[in-house]
Amino acid sequence: MFPVGDDNVRGSGLPIVNIALIAINVVVFLYEVSLNQAEQVRFITTWGVIPTEILNGQDTITLLTSMFLHGGWLHLIGNMLFLWVFGDNIEAVLGHIPYLIFYLLGGLAASAAHIFLNPGSDIPSVGASGAISAILGSYLVLFPNSRIRVLVLFGFRAGITSVTAIVFLGIWAVTQLFSGVASLSVPTAQTSGVAFWAHIGGFVAGLLGGFLLKSRVNRLLPTSTR
Repeated sequence: MFPVGDDNVRGSGLPIVNIALIAINVVVFLYEVSLNQAEQVRFITTWGVIPTEILNGQDTITLLTSMFLHGGWLHLIGNMLFLWVFGDNIEAVLGHIPYLIFYLLGGLAASAAHIFLNPGSDIPSVGASGAISAILGSYLVLFPNSRIRVLVLFGFRAGITSVTAIVFLGIWAVTQLFSGVASLSVPTAQTSGVAFWAHIGGFVAGLLGGFLLKSRVNRLLPTSTR
């Protein structure tokens, strides 16, 4: 299932930070793919999060820069699709600057979880997935009954249906958790290209943030939008 839309907060205005985040990610990726293979490897190694280096106090700036790098077109498109669908509502209720701060903190929490579970890894981790996972966690708390329009593939056929956020994001979270637990018992899992514990760490941070913000958000929104 791929999310393609949701119930937007009425009168929310233009989500300028969300659009800017998507634009930055796309521009950085276009630069990345313009490099030759050796330069791409150097670029990812330089600006991606490498747990062993972070734990040694090196290249801590990569905790931020890694959020704007991606490993391929599908990685980028998937992340930006989720950010486009879910990010605007969170920006609408938090405000532009608080939303940006929340996004970046979610990404940092995701990297912390990845580093904690993979302290000996010298493989660079990249992607906005952790920060976006925090957005998903907060969305689940703040908009559990929002209708999410999803594209469902049936072999060579496709259709669009809608489910509640609690169903869609619940399935997503359980999938990430099972994959994360499985990765702990598979020695080569960290080479699979997916940092599941970064997703889980970001999601948990988003859940906590959502609960902390829920009372404030409830004063702003009518019951029907929650």
